[in-house]
Amino acid sequence: MSEAGSGPHPETAHLRIPSVTEWEMEMLDAADLRPAPLPGVEMTFTLAGVPSPDVSRALYATVGARVCWTDRFPWTWERWRAWVERPELSTWIAMAEGTIAGFFEIEAQPGGDTEIHLVGLTPAFVGRGYGGYLVEQCTRRAWQRGELWALTSGPAARVWLRTSSLDHPNAIANYRRRGFKVAAESTAPKLVPDPRVAPWPLPRDPRAASRRHEEEELIT
Repeated sequence: MSEAGSGPHPETAHLRIPSVTEWEMEMLDAADLRPAPLPGVEMTFTLAGVPSPDVSRALYATVGARVCWTDRFPWTWERWRAWVERPELSTWIAMAEGTIAGFFEIEAQPGGDTEIHLVGLTPAFVGRGYGGYLVEQCTRRAWQRGELWALTSGPAARVWLRTSSLDHPNAIANYRRRGFKVAAESTAPKLVPDPRVAPWPLPRDPRAASRRHEEEELIT
């Protein structure tokens, strides 16, 4: 996946890539979704009933660092919270073999547009035949907008996503196999923060509470 950028973190080393191609892909009918082969073990998918900026941020970094998901690195905890707590956004966690195998993030937009913002596997599950099934199940849930999630938003009329040449080499082929078609393509330079750096400013300094506890013990 590729996401709209918000600029590099000022403290993060970044590289200017002179030519990044981005594709907008879409599916206009749920009947166009083509199933993927079943993975070797059962995968389960759970809607995050309690949105968590901490969990979403951790998944974003774990899944995305190897494919240059860095656009959200500058986001503060408050911005993450505002993003994940919106009723039109749903976050789904995929489990396999007792471990988090991946996740996806879907947004109900006006007019029936439904965007898959993020979808990907954790590193231990990449290359093991899980990717196609993850995209299939993600897309099925995108089409179930108004039923499983975003209950007041109405039905989906179009499911769409962005991917780019920074993504996994098999990504665009995977989306095509599931039934997505390219709706737009553009190429431009992009400033990409170092994906090995994942700044995460905490909402408060935990040292302050420890210091207060020490002071209280001295007083008593």
